[in-house]
Amino acid sequence: MSKQRDVAELKAMKRAAAEQAVLAVQSGMVVGLGHGSTTVFAIRRIGEWLKEGRLRDVRGVPCSSRVRADADRFGVPLVSLEEEPALDLTIDGADEVDERLNLIKGGGGALLREKVVAQASRREIIVVDETKLSPALGNRSALPVEVVRFAERPEREFLESLGARVTLRQGEDGRPFLTDQGNVILDCDFGPTEDPNGLANRLEARAGIMAHGLFLGLASEVLVGVPGGVRRLRPPPACASREG
Repeated sequence: MSKQRDVAELKAMKRAAAEQAVLAVQSGMVVGLGHGSTTVFAIRRIGEWLKEGRLRDVRGVPCSSRVRADADRFGVPLVSLEEEPALDLTIDGADEVDERLNLIKGGGGALLREKVVAQASRREIIVVDETKLSPALGNRSALPVEVVRFAERPEREFLESLGARVTLRQGEDGRPFLTDQGNVILDCDFGPTEDPNGLANRLEARAGIMAHGLFLGLASEVLVGVPGGVRRLRPPPACASREG
């Protein structure tokens, strides 16, 4: 298979998963809109169905300034969490998904807002292509950690003390990438993580760490784009934490 065809096939798988997720959107819902190359297909489809009248009175909560721009472009009305603090559904992507449907997110830099929106949602539908599936978190993706600039060095040293190889994320201009909150992101390669809950607890105890990319027990289901279709994955019964 050529590289061009491979890229096209991945794009098709992402689109199929995202558009399948939109079938869960009903008129009158408030929907969290995740950040990323997969969820933009869902935003576009919601906008199309609003224009056609297939959906009515759907409002979105964007997880980043870029998502806000995408929603404006595709005609999806927006509200804030101040106006609508409880969401019916969120559609979002992920960088890695393990066998218990725990996630690593934050490759696009919107992890803090994405986690806030996920926790405010009754259902969280994750849309990915099959390359994002992994036997254990950390096999294929570094862990993004959002840190206040004041605390960059001590938090870097703390993360290194846990065994991570830490890289300060750079923007396209070569300067440190800044989140919508004005924080930096340290991408931390821990390798496969045997105890993601323990790691999450250690990170959350640090004052300078505003968010980390471990999304544990938040996914209601994962829609996986595969060649020719979409697989639907649900967490094991012991892990299920949401209706759906």
